Amino acid sequence: MHPAPDSTSFLLQAANVSKSFPLGTHAVEVLNDVTLSVRRGELLAMVGASGAGKSTLLHILGTLDRPTRGTVLYDDHDVFRLSERELAAFRNRRIGFVFQFHHLLPEFTALENTYLPSLIDKRPLRECRDAARALLSEVGLEHRLHHKPGELSGGEQQRVAVARALIQRPDLVLADEPTGNLDARSGETLFALLRYFNEQRGTAFVIVTHNAHLSARADRVIHMMDGRIVD
Repeated sequence: MHPAPDSTSFLLQAANVSKSFPLGTHAVEVLNDVTLSVRRGELLAMVGASGAGKSTLLHILGTLDRPTRGTVLYDDHDVFRLSERELAAFRNRRIGFVFQFHHLLPEFTALENTYLPSLIDKRPLRECRDAARALLSEVGLEHRLHHKPGELSGGEQQRVAVARALIQRPDLVLADEPTGNLDARSGETLFALLRYFNEQRGTAFVIVTHNAHLSARADRVIHMMDGRIVD
């Protein structure tokens, strides 16, 4: 468990975040006045029934979507004051993503999929390859560097997705049901990897999961219901 935070230990602070979507003449509120802080180096699990707003909140925390109301601060800076171009660059450098379905590009190898975010950031190709090779070795795929996603098992594909999420050494990784499409053993392996990088690199993780066994091993668990945090 991490120690209680001081006033400077928060990486992310979301305040009074709401999100609504138009539906005909009405608006459907998916998030309602959510306030949440994430500490540096914390592994936080988010649980709740389907439709509780977990994925929508994760997308807003990851700046993939903008809130209807409320603020999201990274290091006390309001990220939604950035232009779309600035926000995309911020997201690529500071935030990693792992989804239930790996979203790997099928025509690229494991190595190429892993270093793509660094290439987008215009880092030298040799540096990108070396970092990706080292990461894939850390996740146990040093023998699968040149295999394409279709040649990998589901667990291996998801490990490539984890390596891709970490290639830019982000402060925060957001994972939406990362074990949801895996068998129990592969899910355990993947969660152990997330905890390993959390401890070794100090990377913060917010993990949406339905797996009570895994969520119980997080530093903190928050529960969502009907677009609100209820604990």
